Amino acid sequence: MLNKYILIFFLLATTLNAGTINIAVAANVSYAINELKKEFNKQNPSTKVRVTLGSSGKLTAQITHQAPYDLFMSANMKYPEALYKKNIAISKPIVYAKGSLAFLSSKKQDFSKGLKLLEDKSIRKIAIANPKTAPYGIASMEALKNANIYENIKSKLVFGESISQTVAYSLSATDIGLIAKSSLFSPKMSNFKENINWKEVDSSLYTPINQGIVILKNAKDNKEVKAFYDFMLSESAKKILQKYGYLLP
Repeated sequence: MLNKYILIFFLLATTLNAGTINIAVAANVSYAINELKKEFNKQNPSTKVRVTLGSSGKLTAQITHQAPYDLFMSANMKYPEALYKKNIAISKPIVYAKGSLAFLSSKKQDFSKGLKLLEDKSIRKIAIANPKTAPYGIASMEALKNANIYENIKSKLVFGESISQTVAYSLSATDIGLIAKSSLFSPKMSNFKENINWKEVDSSLYTPINQGIVILKNAKDNKEVKAFYDFMLSESAKKILQKYGYLLP
């Protein structure tokens, strides 16, 4: 009987300690986040991780207007640094991964031309993320300008509000797109082959995309949020991120 009461007490304590944490995650991480959550829950089985995906700019606007997020994983450092300066983020921004750009097309392309490929007459529409809201859009614009082709192709550009939307545009609404390389690691992308449908963009043409993580003021003294934050900076999380096409800090 005593053992029965001990078991009931343990189950009640586990239930009371269980919590839900809300994290805002840049859309480019959408393909890695489920595996990251799964690995985190191996050590923290009672914590439910609720994820909201979106462009870093839009998520930052929501956070500024008191959206109930506990942690923010941005696609660059600009937005978490702005939140930290406003005391909305309570941890100093840290780089958890580095993102890179890739071309993507549903059709076979001659990627040996590099970005000059985008000037071809066969390329009528080009998808990129919106540089006003998405860091990968900023990197795309920088690459186009540094390759000295922006003025020639700017009328072809179609803007996605996030990387996930830009991927969709690349495969349907346009002839080609500039996307986060990490997006290529979705199971749905297995039919698209390197050097035929996709290829990395020359990284010397744009500033490395340092992706930043911060704990938000909603999560002050929240041990479960701190546990997820620490996990994202751990070796096990880094291995998963590397598997999904990210460079490590």
